[in-house]
Amino acid sequence: MEGMLGNNGNGGNIIEVKNLSKQFNLEAGFFAKNKNKVYAVNDVSFSIKRGETYGIVGESGCGKTTTARLIIQMYKQTEGSVIYTSRDGVQYKVEDFSKKDLRRYREKIKYIFQDPARSLNPRLSVFNVITAGLRYSSLWKGKKDAWELAEKIIAEVGLSPEDLNRRPAEFSGGQRQRISIARGLIMNPELLICDEVVSALDVSIQGQIINLLQDLKQKHNLSYVFITHDLRVACYFCDVIGVMYRGVLVEEAPAQNLYKEALHPYTKILFDGAVGELTSSNIEVKTTLQAEQCCPFAYRCPKATERCKRELPEFRDAGNGHRVRCFLLG
Repeated sequence: MEGMLGNNGNGGNIIEVKNLSKQFNLEAGFFAKNKNKVYAVNDVSFSIKRGETYGIVGESGCGKTTTARLIIQMYKQTEGSVIYTSRDGVQYKVEDFSKKDLRRYREKIKYIFQDPARSLNPRLSVFNVITAGLRYSSLWKGKKDAWELAEKIIAEVGLSPEDLNRRPAEFSGGQRQRISIARGLIMNPELLICDEVVSALDVSIQGQIINLLQDLKQKHNLSYVFITHDLRVACYFCDVIGVMYRGVLVEEAPAQNLYKEALHPYTKILFDGAVGELTSSNIEVKTTLQAEQCCPFAYRCPKATERCKRELPEFRDAGNGHRVRCFLLG
């Protein structure tokens, strides 16, 4: 495979994101001379260990979905690298993959979308939906083998083999999300990227899907990237949480500690919002149309100083796996 870096020296990580940035051109009409850009992801770095669930949390527009899509190379980054480490310990730069190698990589790293009603083709049977990617992969062994595998996977996600002949529109939202999970699982992946997979579901159904993902993680030795705006769900399900704001990773900590030891003012506001204690600082996230030269949260932070408004804080180690980007902490 192209992009090979050598043997693993990353302490068991499956994915390393290094100084990742993504800018989109902001166009205003076919003939417009508009050179503005949206700075969607800004110098983001984190690692995902094998068997770990890494949560990316933040409000809409913070860059969490763009970051996840850069991992799978649905978008090409403007700067930075995504490093994948195979099961045999060899590291690869994902952005250097050939088309063939990228297809193989995407067999190992699967993406589950937020809205299954839109991501599942309504004209296909459930069998054809969940085996569509398999049919054009290196794992395809014929329809008979695929049917047997589909029966096994559909049962694992809590549906019946008889459901394989039905259409996605015949199912509830929670059941359609189970079909989406089955579609990701059928390739025997190493990592699933779950993009707001429970946000559109009722609370009781959310719990069922979260518990299903937890069971599948243990059974298949999966790693997850779990994208959500809900810190409560993230703290329950994830091992490590990274909090993003305006394309910047502002805090990262073990999930079991973050709710007790949140340090960044934005993370504290997210927790307040999760328990219904909204403040005047809970306003819409502004679109980032220029590179961040100061703290991205300064314009909303009630404790911001002049330094916050003119300098970008470094991402500093606060101990015990906790990192934070804030001048107020010393």
